[in-house]
Amino acid sequence: MATYRSVFDAAELRAQFNAAGINTKFMASIWKYVLQNPGCELDEIPDLPSSAYRLLRTKFKPFTSTVHSVFHSTDGVTTKLLIKLQNGAFVEAVIMTYDTRLGKYGGKPRLGGPRSTLCISSQVGCKMGCKFCATGTMGFKNNLTSGEIVEQLVHASLLTNIRNVVFMGMGEPLNNYTALVEAIRVMTGSPFQLSPKRITVSTVGIIHAINKLHGDLPGLNLAVSLHAPVQEIRCQIMPSARAFPLEKLMTALQTYQKNSQQKIFIEYIMLDGMNDEEQHAHQLGKLLETFQVVVNLIPFNPIGSSSQFRTSSDQKVSDFQKILRGTYNIRTTVRKQMGQDISGACGQLVVNLPDKRTRENTSLLTDIEDLRI
Repeated sequence: MATYRSVFDAAELRAQFNAAGINTKFMASIWKYVLQNPGCELDEIPDLPSSAYRLLRTKFKPFTSTVHSVFHSTDGVTTKLLIKLQNGAFVEAVIMTYDTRLGKYGGKPRLGGPRSTLCISSQVGCKMGCKFCATGTMGFKNNLTSGEIVEQLVHASLLTNIRNVVFMGMGEPLNNYTALVEAIRVMTGSPFQLSPKRITVSTVGIIHAINKLHGDLPGLNLAVSLHAPVQEIRCQIMPSARAFPLEKLMTALQTYQKNSQQKIFIEYIMLDGMNDEEQHAHQLGKLLETFQVVVNLIPFNPIGSSSQFRTSSDQKVSDFQKILRGTYNIRTTVRKQMGQDISGACGQLVVNLPDKRTRENTSLLTDIEDLRI
């Protein structure tokens, strides 16, 4: 059986067009047509050279993935897409709805209304093995192609207008660097036209990739899954940290910030008794006091009854936040949990069916976009 490439796989489409002597200017019009006509055949795209139709017909498909299932959370603000890939594997993408009016600018509520952020996967499974993350229990299966990454945005865009994209789904984005860069370049070009400042890439700290990220993708947001203020604790909960010593990671982040002149988002999961004590808050504050950062404290989402971790109490999270804010003047937020009942919350993405737990909080939330103000 022939394996087709996604028409959104820009590098492959560009290479095939160049080899056939077809002007690559047609690529954007192909993407626009498929985006507007998701059930189309490639032969239906108007105004292409005849040689382009032959090439598209034999080597490409409008989509190489399909939406297998759609799950809506009971809070009404989270939708999880279970997406089946051409090789039979599954990945998950999550749409989160926020309210612009809950953000503030100049001390006043911002104008606007609900908007949607898409959490995208970059790999099937993940080789990082973070012990608090469900995806890590899958192990690593394979990288997604750039087309499979972009198709998640296309599938989600058919359900709602996507304003922001965060690479915080399944996988370590910087371990699939080439496909990530190609996919983001498609997203920021025609017809998607996403601003780089509305795209966030999250990483556990792949130093060699961080060192070249700004040069390849200037203007986007970098989020670092730090999760501990010292190397010893990082290694206990994030085995991959052994390959990326904290001191070298912080040096790479200093260089990145100097070159990009942008704030860095620091993600910190709150694990009861492991990294949530006052001493840890002071250690984190001292580690970050020379940086321009926003720290996002993330309540731990259970990943099964066998989990070795417990969620920090609200009081501990609040005390931790007060130390970072009050003593070190570091902007610190607490992530509101979304989509736990459909296993769509942070750290819960693993291919399975959602449980039936309900949630009472139905209010719209603030998101990463508001943290830049």
